[in-house]
Amino acid sequence: MSFSDPSAVAQYADNLFRQVPGVHALHQMASVLLAEHVPSDGRVLVLGAGGGVELKAFAEDHPRWRLTGVDPSSEMLGLATSTLGPLAPRVKLVNGYIESVLETDFDGATCLLTLHFLSFEERLRTLRELNCRLKPGAPLVIAHHSVPDDADEKLSWFRRWAAFTSANGIPEDSAHSRADSIASKLPTLSPESEVELLQKAGFEQPSLFYAALTFRGWVAYAGS
Repeated sequence: MSFSDPSAVAQYADNLFRQVPGVHALHQMASVLLAEHVPSDGRVLVLGAGGGVELKAFAEDHPRWRLTGVDPSSEMLGLATSTLGPLAPRVKLVNGYIESVLETDFDGATCLLTLHFLSFEERLRTLRELNCRLKPGAPLVIAHHSVPDDADEKLSWFRRWAAFTSANGIPEDSAHSRADSIASKLPTLSPESEVELLQKAGFEQPSLFYAALTFRGWVAYAGS
């Protein structure tokens, strides 16, 4: 989708729940993993926060967490404000990229459904910038498309994902066409490469916690 297209932004939340298996549970698990290390009044950075769905989940689960959400799309941040509703004053929203966040020493961070849009070099830079903004040992929770590198296997997995989205109301022809396009154009990494990238960026003990068709999620901890 275009994250600056008003009609696409308006449909974002509905499409999110139809296209990401167990997205509610993903947010709940991310909250649990963060809470293992984030104090009750801790500071959490949410990169790729447009839409505000995970921000709302975290704010509801942890009323004293101080949340900072970052996104390059002003339209998506507007949607986040609407999604948060009365919780919005508790969240600082930043229009930009990770470099736009000047604060450091966050107690935890998430980057959900975002990194699969970035090239290897951009991901590595982004992860390093995240590491620099976290306290040593602070958790980072990530989740996004991650599939094998083999072209045929990758296409097979994305077509399975397309079948899932079709079962949830996405038009079948559109879903399969998009799956073929994503398989050829999205700069996905294999699960093994994802772990290596986290470690290269300075994160420690990466552990898989979420696997759903083409999606994978890890928790890792900022190095000193």
